[in-house]
Amino acid sequence: MTAPRIVTLAFTGASGMPFGLRLLECLVAARCHIHLLYSPAAQIVAKQECALVLPAQPREAARMFSQRFGAADGQVTVYAREDWMAPVASGSNPADAMAVCPCTMGTLGAIANGLADNLIERAADVMLKERRPLVLVPRETPLSAIHLDNMLKLARAGAVILPPAPGFYHHPQSVADLVDFVVARILDQLRVPHDLVPRWGEARENAPGAGTA
Repeated sequence: MTAPRIVTLAFTGASGMPFGLRLLECLVAARCHIHLLYSPAAQIVAKQECALVLPAQPREAARMFSQRFGAADGQVTVYAREDWMAPVASGSNPADAMAVCPCTMGTLGAIANGLADNLIERAADVMLKERRPLVLVPRETPLSAIHLDNMLKLARAGAVILPPAPGFYHHPQSVADLVDFVVARILDQLRVPHDLVPRWGEARENAPGAGTA
């Protein structure tokens, strides 16, 4: 797979911030250029779940994430939710792919209905209309009929609905292993190479005598 040159990543206020942060770390490691957006609710969740304060100022946030994950100069750009001059706000300059991770049901519903009231929703709207990969990682349970209807609408519009549901066939030993399983599936959909977890069947293919009758 060839890594997208530019990936838009949005954090919203659903539980699951460790998925988003690990995804950002992996995108940096893959040398993608990242347009990062996050909501006020995401700032609350980041502090609650990860003891991480997401700065209100985009430049300060970009500097913090670049230092945290060892990004190259200019590799991570952070935009305010109302920055309508950001590249991701227009179909004339869309990213190669976008993920909303974690994705609230409010954000999912807004995207499903084309509201585009802030930069996160508008960036996702651009991806759909330009037929670029859009991955939504919704975290809610149980799901109401409204949630399911919105997901179906988005799937029909071309989005990938990827709930953070880890598998266990790779015998995870830690919470980090569970997080990596989900992030690996997101990276696959974004077409970003990785080696986070073994793939199904690899152990069999690599075993001595594999492929012999």
